[in-house]
Amino acid sequence: MIFDIKETNEGMLALVSGRLDTPAAVKAQQEIEPLLANADKVITLDCKDLEYISSSGLRLFLTIRKETTGKGGKVIIKNINDDIKKVFMMTGFFNLFEII
Repeated sequence: MIFDIKETNEGMLALVSGRLDTPAAVKAQQEIEPLLANADKVITLDCKDLEYISSSGLRLFLTIRKETTGKGGKVIIKNINDDIKKVFMMTGFFNLFEII
């Protein structure tokens, strides 16, 4: 499981872990359904255990952002490591999300 999702007082918390490469992203598409269903809330993606993200993984993050933007929610990404931060900077994703 890449996305371990919990409901909190603030909204939804997803603990993202492992390698979010293309095969994992295909499987994770179903895992993010609870996040999409709660897109009117604050969704926090905690990436402290995320080791790698591919373009397919970035696409999942973008799907979550698009859904929350359309429904009045918001996405916060926290605890990204330096390698993933570099990927976010190179792809322009750093400016698309609130990263803490």
